[in-house]
Parts: sequence; structure tokens; C-alpha cells
Amino acid sequence: MYLVFTTNSFPWLTLFVVLPIFAGSFIFFFPQRGNKIIRWYTICICILELLLMTYVFSYYFQLDDPLIQLTEDYKWIHLFDFYWRLGIDGLSIGPVLLTGFITTLATLAARPVTRDSRLFYFLMLAMYSAQIGLFSSQDLLLFFIMWELELIPVYILLSMWGGKKRLYSATKFILYTAGSSVFLLMGALGIALYGSNEPTFNFATLVNQSYPLALEILFYIGFFIAFAVKLPIIPLHTWLPDTHGEAHYSTCMLLAGILLKMGAYGLIRINMELLPHAHSLFSSWLIIVGAIQIIYAASTSFGQQNLKKKIAYSSVSHMGFILIGICSISDLGLNGAIVQIISHGFIGAALFFLAGTSYDRIRLVYLDEMGGMATSLPKIFTMFSILSLASLALPGMSGFFAELVVFFGIITGQKYLLIPKILVIVIMAVGMILTPIYLLSMLRQMFYGYKLFNVPNFSFFDFGPRELFVSISMLLPVIAIGIYPDFVFSLSVDKVEAILSNYFYR
Repeated sequence: MYLVFTTNSFPWLTLFVVLPIFAGSFIFFFPQRGNKIIRWYTICICILELLLMTYVFSYYFQLDDPLIQLTEDYKWIHLFDFYWRLGIDGLSIGPVLLTGFITTLATLAARPVTRDSRLFYFLMLAMYSAQIGLFSSQDLLLFFIMWELELIPVYILLSMWGGKKRLYSATKFILYTAGSSVFLLMGALGIALYGSNEPTFNFATLVNQSYPLALEILFYIGFFIAFAVKLPIIPLHTWLPDTHGEAHYSTCMLLAGILLKMGAYGLIRINMELLPHAHSLFSSWLIIVGAIQIIYAASTSFGQQNLKKKIAYSSVSHMGFILIGICSISDLGLNGAIVQIISHGFIGAALFFLAGTSYDRIRLVYLDEMGGMATSLPKIFTMFSILSLASLALPGMSGFFAELVVFFGIITGQKYLLIPKILVIVIMAVGMILTPIYLLSMLRQMFYGYKLFNVPNFSFFDFGPRELFVSISMLLPVIAIGIYPDFVFSLSVDKVEAILSNYFYR
């Protein structure tokens, strides 16, 4: 392999991408029945990776520099002129750290896996590598490879450790996501081959590439379909409730906390940054779609009796705010979308974890069969209530700040006229009113009233130390961002300003 080093520093990002899946491959040499050993080995790998990332980004990443940092450029395959290009900037550092944090907690959250534990924990680490690789990719073909690599572990985790309809939900997931990936590959090849004797997938080169407007619109639509399925955006969202409804709750944590954010990241990194003119044309229509999505998903969530599907539709509703922020074409709106990506990563993962721990104790998933759990499970009741309030954007929580900044982004944006902005804001406000209705209704059905369920010879037990640690670990960042949001804001503000000044306000 021929390597071209563009930096004298240690290849940290390559280490972060390779370490989880490389270390995970040793799991298969462990004895099949060494469940606890395998679990703690996996947790140690996740913690080591997270600590290394925190150290490297603290010492080597400059917050006030909007350019790509910690860059690596290795020539990988001569025949295709394919490079291993990695780098991070203010747009990717937040999702990378979020991936490390949520994956570590999801691994800790997984109860002792009795069925093929070696494969389960290896797949968790394989997802870790693919997600870090995607957020740090600076090459369009490498981005696509990481996008596809992440699908395989999710499919196997769904089909082997899911619920009764796991095969149906896994098949639906792979058909939607793999089918949409074809558009991502076609768009990547089209952009790379256009207008150049030497095809290139390098983001740094493609950012300065210009296209005929009709061709740019075609590329934009192709990429948008791929990212709209993953985000998801209606009407391409139907795989998500089925997937969440059947997946093991540690898998749900990764899906809600990280997987959905890949679609939002792709919209900003590729559609917005590489195809600015098409994005400017489509943004007004996408804001309408985002506003409709907030209302539609919130209304649908209210009618769901399956607890996990109710939370899944809540996630779809919150993704509408991210779409509106991305399409507001304003500093505040885009920064608000990025903060919402981080905020919902913590809140969504925490709610699915709590839903899973509740199911472990009462073996019920339908709300109309529940009731009166507050007296039997006071710790779960307390954490569920706090995080539900965080999800409905209670002031002092991260969701409030993120949605407020998206509001201001729409109001202060220079692209749209006053009347359309007012209409969008009114629709968003209605969505924010619907959110507490279905979340508080969920809490009422689960925890208040009389005990409606009857489980013979069952002794209730509340949170143990492990569950309490995991839930508090996800709650603390939500409160910290809500009280001092400038920390997350400072990660992306210079990068956002660079994107908008270079491509929209010139």
C-alpha cells in the first residue's frame, strides 16, 4: 500500500476508525460462554476510544478554525485512484463525540446477551467504526463505503435480537436504506466524473466545482433521496417505527442517537456544501415539508399505543426541526439544527433505554395495558418524566435551546418573505403544542392511575446501579447544554459562517 502523508501528526482518525472493529475481531477467540468477559472487554474498548477522542480533540482541535483539521490522505487503490481521506471540522466533531458517548452507553446498557454474545458485541463495535468513519470522511467514495458498512450490523442486530416481527422490520429496513443508497452511489459517481479528465471524490476539490443548474438539481435530488430515508423525512419514514418497535433497546439507542443523525449530516455536508445553488432552490419547499412533518408525526405519535413506536414518531417530528434549520439558510437556523442533532441524540437514546428497561420489568409494550407504575418503579418514573419534559423542549433543557434557535433562524433569515415565515412559525408552534400532549399522555397511561396489568408471581424491582448510571449519563449533557449551550454552539459557529459566507452570501 502506497501512503501519502499530508500531516506530520499521528494518524489519530485512522486509529479511531480502525480500533473498534479491529479489537472487536478478537472477540471471536473468546469462549462462547464467557458472556461477562466479552461484555466488559467491549465496554473497555468503547471507553478507551472515547477517552482517546476526547484527549485528541481537546489538545489538537482548534475551535476557531473552520478548515478541515487532523487531515489524513493515504493513497489506497491505484487502479481506481482511491484515497483514504479523513478529517474533521466544526460540523463533524459533535457527531463524532456523540457516537463515542452513545455507543459506550448502549454497550453498557445491553443486558447479558444469551444468544451468540460474541457476534452481538462485535456488531456493536463494527457499527462504531462505520459511524466514526462516516462522520470523518473527506472522500465521497469513502463516505459511501462507510454508509453501506453501517447497514450490515444493524440488519443482523435487528433480525437476530429483535422482537416477534424482527424479520419483517429488518427486511423493511434494508430495502429502504440499501435501496436509497443506490442514489447516493449514482450521485457520487456523477459528481466525480463530471467535467474532469481525472475523476476525484475529494470533498476539498468538489466544494469548488460548479455544475450546470439542471445537472446540479439532478445530483441534489439523488443525494436527497438517500439522506431523506435515513433522517427520515416523510413519506420515506415508515421503516423507522417498525424498526424501533422490534429492535433491542441497545440497538434502538444507536438508531435514535446516531443513525438518524447521519442523514442530517449528509444533507449539510453534501447537499448544502457541495450543491449550494440547488439547495437554495429547494430549501423553501423543504421547509414546508419539515413543517408538515412536525405536525404529522406529532399527531401520529398521539395515536400510537406501542410505547416504542410512539417514541419513534416523536423522533420523526423532531427531525422536522432539523430539516427546517438546515433549509433556513441562516447562521442561527443551521447552528440550531446542529445543536438539535446533538440534543436529540441524547434525549432519543435515553427515552428508548427507559422504554427497554420498563419492558424488562413488566413485559408490556402497549400503553393501554399499563398503568400505576409510578408506585412500583419510582426511579424509572422520575427519569422517564424528566427526559419526556426534555423532549418537549422544557426551558433549561437542550431541546428548548435548539428549537428556539431554529425559530430565530427562520425569523432572521434573509431569503424568505415575511408572510411565509409567519406561516411556518405558526405551524412549528402548533407542533410544539402537540408534543407535550402526546408525551404527557404517555406518562399518564404508564405511571398514573390504577395498576391495570396483572403479572402473576412477579416481584417488581426498580433501577439498579447500572441503569441509573446510564440514564443519568445521558441526562447530564441534556441539562448542561440547556444551561450552557454556548459550548456546543462554539463547535460549529465558525464552520457554519464559512459555509454560508462562501456559498450563499457571495
